[in-house]
Amino acid sequence: MKTEITTDLKLATFQSKREFNADLPLVWKAWTDANLLDQWWAPSPWKCETKLMDFREGGKWIYDMVGPDGERHGGIQIYTTIVLEDFFSGKDAFADEQGNINEKLPVCDWKNTFIKTENGTLVISFAQYPDSAALETVIKMGMSEGLSMAHDQLEEVLHNLNS
Repeated sequence: MKTEITTDLKLATFQSKREFNADLPLVWKAWTDANLLDQWWAPSPWKCETKLMDFREGGKWIYDMVGPDGERHGGIQIYTTIVLEDFFSGKDAFADEQGNINEKLPVCDWKNTFIKTENGTLVISFAQYPDSAALETVIKMGMSEGLSMAHDQLEEVLHNLNS
């Protein structure tokens, strides 16, 4: 299955949907465990390196996306609500080397929802940006393509875990 992406510039929203051929508990773990996130959360040939993972309400995940030539781009997710194997939500932003939000780049509110299906698990990611300019910035940075590539890698990680 391919990632389905919908954007609405007027509402400044970004949504992705992807069904993964794996049971919900395993898909949930792949989205919430640093060791697994590091295996798929960056578009190839980039890699993800977790600096801090504190998956709890009020906690955060600080990571770097590391390019093939060693360049680094930081990210942070701050968790506000977690309902086990149902959804988690919070803020998503770019981060500096110390893991602080980079206010010069877009920050969004997001929610990842996990739904058991006949074939596995559907994950719906919804992001609300402050305005259309912020959404356009991340689209121009390749968010749609990068997320689709990361989802493809996740599918491979899940397949390997199920084998």
